[in-house]
Amino acid sequence: MFRTEIQVPQTDILLSLQDKVLTIGSCFAEVIGTRLKQNKVDVLVNPFGTIFNPLSVCLLLQAAAGSPYNFEEHLVEQNGIWYAYDLHSSLSSPDKQKLLQQIEERVQQTGKHLQQASLLIITLGTAVAYRLHGRGKVVANCHKLPAKNFERVLLHTEGIKQVFEQIIPLLRQTNPKLKVLLTVSPVRHVKETLSMNSVSKATLRVLCHQLEEAHHNVGYFPAYEIMMDDLRDYRFYKQDMLHPTEVAEDYIWQKFVAAYYDITFQQFLETWQKLQRAVAHRPFHQESEAHQAFLRSTLQKLSELEGKYGIETSSEEQVLREQLLQ
Repeated sequence: MFRTEIQVPQTDILLSLQDKVLTIGSCFAEVIGTRLKQNKVDVLVNPFGTIFNPLSVCLLLQAAAGSPYNFEEHLVEQNGIWYAYDLHSSLSSPDKQKLLQQIEERVQQTGKHLQQASLLIITLGTAVAYRLHGRGKVVANCHKLPAKNFERVLLHTEGIKQVFEQIIPLLRQTNPKLKVLLTVSPVRHVKETLSMNSVSKATLRVLCHQLEEAHHNVGYFPAYEIMMDDLRDYRFYKQDMLHPTEVAEDYIWQKFVAAYYDITFQQFLETWQKLQRAVAHRPFHQESEAHQAFLRSTLQKLSELEGKYGIETSSEEQVLREQLLQ
């Protein structure tokens, strides 16, 4: 057997289709969150955009949990566009007040979801961060401003842990049933050099271990180890040799579902994925009686699934009805 399979330990996390989820952090939070959304989980995916460093993640979670924070003090204008140092560049606007309104809406939306969620997935991307010269503030994004404005620093485990020790009780107070699942992104950050990437990932992994040991409501999902040790072959990487392929993402997703979701959800997944393929099917002869019968049958199955699991299938139904002959 020419591989080392990673076994995810049993935990007390056992989710159903009805459990709400929130993901935040680097691009792996986007991957897992998008998969959950595609499979009808009520999930809020990276509401502040991709956030790589742990201090910025904690700041945004604190704001969503109700801690006062003045985002306006940390805005910057560049080439006629306003950005927030604490958020991804996708959250920007030519109008400063519109950006502030957009930020406030995201904070409120995230706070509401946080109060109702069963699981919070935090994906940590790098321990390398950037501080504003003269202010010492760690930024989530430099927004392509001049490099002279920032100082690159390596965050240390103890300093990051102190911030998490403040946010974890706040999260528990906001939502006592909330479970926190930490992950380290398997994506390499070569801009910082591969050597520094190794130091960075090691820092984050030690942090996750310490937090998991210290808090009963905090767990760790080994996405990083699955990619590095189980799928340790460049055929599982995209052309840039840094990001996992869809095959690798599928494998990690399957490990995630098997570890944290109940058997009913796993049975639903099997049925739902077949229906997704049916909805995506495009025949050579759309008007044929065989395809029309296929459309009616698929619509019936969607209706049955909607009634059984309480999911929303109107978008899928619309795709099928547009192909039905009048």
